[in-house]
Order: sequence, then structure tokens, then C-alpha cells
Amino acid sequence: MGRYDYDLGIIGGGAAGLTAAAGAAQFGARTVLMEKTGRLGGDCLHYGCVPSKTLIRTASVRSLAGKSRDFGLPSVELPPVDLGMVMDHVQAVIGKIQHHDSPERFCSLGAMIRFGNPVFSDDHQVSLDGERISARSWIIATGSSPALPPVEGIEDVPYWTNETVFSQRTLPGHLIVLGGGPVGCELAQSFRRLGSRVTMIEFLDQILGPEDPDVADILRTRLLEEGVEILTGTRALRAETVSGIISLIVGPAQGSGKPSTIRGDALLVATGRKPNVEVLGLETAGVSHTPKGIPVNERMKTNIPHIYACGDVNGVLPFTHVAGYEGGIALSNAVLRLPRKADYSGIGWCTYTDPEIASIGFNEKRARAEGLAYHVMEENFTSNDRALTENDGTGKIKLLLDPKGRPLGCQIVGPHAGEIIHEWIVATGARMKLSSLAGTVHLYPTRSEISKRVAGSYFASKLFSERTRSILKFLFSLKGRACEEHLGE
Repeated sequence: MGRYDYDLGIIGGGAAGLTAAAGAAQFGARTVLMEKTGRLGGDCLHYGCVPSKTLIRTASVRSLAGKSRDFGLPSVELPPVDLGMVMDHVQAVIGKIQHHDSPERFCSLGAMIRFGNPVFSDDHQVSLDGERISARSWIIATGSSPALPPVEGIEDVPYWTNETVFSQRTLPGHLIVLGGGPVGCELAQSFRRLGSRVTMIEFLDQILGPEDPDVADILRTRLLEEGVEILTGTRALRAETVSGIISLIVGPAQGSGKPSTIRGDALLVATGRKPNVEVLGLETAGVSHTPKGIPVNERMKTNIPHIYACGDVNGVLPFTHVAGYEGGIALSNAVLRLPRKADYSGIGWCTYTDPEIASIGFNEKRARAEGLAYHVMEENFTSNDRALTENDGTGKIKLLLDPKGRPLGCQIVGPHAGEIIHEWIVATGARMKLSSLAGTVHLYPTRSEISKRVAGSYFASKLFSERTRSILKFLFSLKGRACEEHLGE
């Protein structure tokens, strides 16, 4: 059948690999996908997006039940949570989605699925548990794994990561969360709502470090109100286990200070990720890589032109939707021979806490780092009628505009922010004028009306200015105000 066994070989059965495999097979390319874990779906399905969002929803239902009096309903006495039952529900949801990511489905599309541990023999050939398999082009989509921080003794304590937390059966009395990023915040809030005492430790001076402080502070306030203890500007120094209790010794992140000890029943490590580049034989294939991942160009090509790297393993943006997007870019180049390039300007992201925090484009931190001139328009959900009907006006929309009034970026913090942000993702991708969005008729009452309101507020100061009123009075003999305020009476 030619020089190679396959047109395209893919290593990794997560979002990037599955996207590329499905597309390549349907285009008629002889495709093989190799996955070491024995099941498809990758980190997102089994240890990331799907189980975490299921747990978040479960915890939010319990939290809402505890607020029944806020809606004029009788109070509800909430019994203790059986974490085993909760995790059974989480696994059931994973199982439903797993059917979509089955070897049988991909075989029906025309892609061969092989389970095992592939290692490159050269730049066109891998050894899959001793079997030699060659392909004209390869896509590396092996994802990432939890990274341990440099804390003395941490490897000797029974810590959790996102790969083990969803297999737990006993709700900890006190959970220590190391890391105040998206994963740490999501799981800290979830376990607190399920009934655990939670202490979250973050090295930086705020949680969700890349976000603007005013946005992150809205979430911080909610977490504190719910009883999560948050220690920012704090470094973990040493971990140990004494009589089954985990002790974490911490101190100030900067400067000197007296250490203190935090004791808990469980320790969740959520301090970042590392690319899965070991044991692939990349050196044999001549593929360059660093501790941050496999460097690629805009076409997802590595330094070896017929080998591509997509998803977390390339270290660009660690999101499932980005991995799928990059898989499509690699597919276009490797199979269709189209010089398609990745464009990340329209990529948004969301932290699925309550309230959610969703972003697209520049926030103030990133704009200042780039030296961009901007001004900010904001609207609060306290003025949104749908938010008031739902008894939750937490959060706001924050729009960054350039000096000509063109959107540079948008951040939304509030319930359903991850859904509302898509209007701005489309507007950014289509380079839509702000006037078009301001003129769009939004359904009432919806939280999405806040997007129309913030866009409209930019034009309101010009449209309803004193100069405009004077011109209209002159042209149409308008009589002016019909009601005057009488202050101080």
C-alpha cells in the first residue's frame, strides 16, 4: 500500500487526537490513533471538564437547597453528604459521554484505534508495545499531567490531584487546597458546599492570578461568604503526615515571617500542569521539547515538518476547546495540505465557579502588559432584571475598548458567564462593530441583556448629550424637559 502503513498516526486519545482522527478518517486518510490508558476521551472526560463540572453542579444543587428561605420557601435541613454516592453520579455522567468516544464509533468513521504505549523508533515509525507502525505524518496529542510544587515531603503524603479526586469515597472533614487557580477554586467551592471545611493556599497575592483584581475579588468575596478560608501570598514549605492527619507548614510567599501549620484530612494539589513528553522517544524522532512542552509554529508543526503537536502538550493554551481547535489545524496541514494557521485572538475561557468568570481578548492586566491604550465600560448584574428574579445580582460585565471604541476584550463574572461570553466571542471573531451589538434586540428578561446594555452605554453619552439636545430643539422646536426636580424641599 505504499511506503507507510498509515497516512496519519496520532498519539493521544483526548480532544485534539479525537478531533484529528475523526476528520482525517472521514476525508479518506488511513488513520491510526494510539492511546496508552485503554480508553478514549483523555483528561477532560475522565479527570477534568466532565467530572469537575458534574461535581460543581451537584454541589450547587445542595447549596441552592440550603438557601430555600431566600426564595420564600420553607427552610430545608440538609443531611450529611455521602461522597461515594456523589462520585457514583459523576462516573455515571462520564459513562454516558464515553459512548460517544468509543473505539467502535471511530472504527465506524474509518479510524483504527490501538491501545498501548507507543515510542518513536524514528521520525516516521513508532513501536507500539513491540509492534512497528509507520505513518507519513504524526500528531502528538498526549496532553498534560498534574505538576507537584517544590514542597518538602509532599511526595510522602497521600495527596490528591484532579486524577484521583473523583475516585474518593469519603468526604474529608477538612480539605486543604494547594493552589488558587481555576481547578483549585472550582474544587474548593464544591467541597465546601458538600460540607467540608476548606482552606485554600495561593502563592500569589490574589486567586486566579491572570484575572484583573476587581474580577477575582468578586469570586473571593463569594468564597469567603461560603466559608472557604483563603490564604494568599502564602508559600507551602513542608508537608507531613502525623497519625493520619496531614500537616502543611506554610509561610509568607515573599520575605521572612513565622511559619504556621495547617492540619487537614486531605490535601488537594492544584498548582499547575506539565506536558506529557516523557517515554515517547521524542529524541529518537528528532522532536525538540522543553519542560513547557513541544514548541510548534502556527500550523502546529514541530521542528520536524511532518510531526505536529496539539493540545496541552504544546504548552500554548491548556483548554479542551483549544485542543480540539488545534487538532483541526494539524489535520488541515497534515492531510489536506492546506497552510492553515492557528489564530488565538478569538479564544475565550471560563472558570466554572459560582459566580463563573469568563473572558475573551484583553483584560486590563494584559492590555497594560502590551502597552495598549484603552478605557473601560462596566455594567453590574444588580441592574439586570433576570438576575433580580433569580435573587442573585452578583457580578458584572467589563468591556475594554480602544480609543476608537472598538472592543479589545470582555470579562464577565456572574452566573452563566460562560454562556453569555459567546456573544462577545462571535463579535470578536467577526470583528463586529459595537454599534451592531448595541442595536441587537435581546430577549427580555435575560442575563444576556447586560451585553446590550454595556455596548449601548458607550453610545448613550454621545447620543443624549447636551449638544444633541440643543441641535434637536433648534431643528424641531422641541420644548425641553417636562419635569424638573425640586431638591431640598
